[in-house]
Amino acid sequence: MIIPRVPIQHRRLLPDRRLSGPTPWVIAILMMLTLLAAAAGVGLARSANAIGSAIAGRVTVQIVTPNPVTRAEQAAALRRAAAAQPFVLSARAVDREELQATLGQWFGSADGDDPVLNSLPLPALVDIDFVGENRSRHMEQLRALVAAEAPGARIIPHAEWLGPVAQLIASLAWIAGGLVLLMTLASAAVVIMTARAALGTHFATIEMLHLIGATDRQITRLFQRRIAIDTAYGIALGSVVAAAILLLIGWQWAGITSGLAATASLGPTGWALLLALPLLAIALAALTARQTLLAALKKIL
Repeated sequence: MIIPRVPIQHRRLLPDRRLSGPTPWVIAILMMLTLLAAAAGVGLARSANAIGSAIAGRVTVQIVTPNPVTRAEQAAALRRAAAAQPFVLSARAVDREELQATLGQWFGSADGDDPVLNSLPLPALVDIDFVGENRSRHMEQLRALVAAEAPGARIIPHAEWLGPVAQLIASLAWIAGGLVLLMTLASAAVVIMTARAALGTHFATIEMLHLIGATDRQITRLFQRRIAIDTAYGIALGSVVAAAILLLIGWQWAGITSGLAATASLGPTGWALLLALPLLAIALAALTARQTLLAALKKIL
């Protein structure tokens, strides 16, 4: 006697309450943390790349001659001589007003117009950007040029004092990427435990379905749909909360226009990655649930 297979009505076999168990809430928390960690990692990586590109071929020549007139003359002569060299991309003399404005932030004078600052013997600075990648050769040529135009001046490569900062930021970006991976694995573990718990709770129902001729794939689709719905609710909730937090941070970040913090941004690629993560998480949860259910059903039989 052949028992006809009838369509399985999942609503009659499994409860249809939304967000009733702990799984959606745990997934929501993990999704929120995953998106925030991914955003931090992308922002830090872009910041490290921006800083690295900015400091890779830039040096500052500091002229500390006591006579202010001589300092100004040497700075002007060095700027003109450096700008004429083929290995120099650009040469710029830093104005005294710019130095005073920068120091004014430390002395409590926002505009740098302070009697104390005006009386300070500030050095003359010339920023120089190199051309190409052979920077060691360029440094040798620049030292000879500085010795001829501004004897006693100091050459300060930006990579010496900002390089460790860029490396630290890059390390933090890798740590953020590791956190994303760990939370992805944690989410998969939650889905696995949920699938196994569902099979254990509805063991009698599964036996009945087997008796009436249901296959493992049919039963898997039944439970997979229920788990996918709960997981999708959690992912959606976590994504909305993470988006609200990122929008708030982005609104506050828009006021930062200078300093290292201004180089941190998500960019189009970063936003595309953040938008793709919830969809990838749903697909991963469905695949994990399916494989877990199929493996567990084979053991039951």
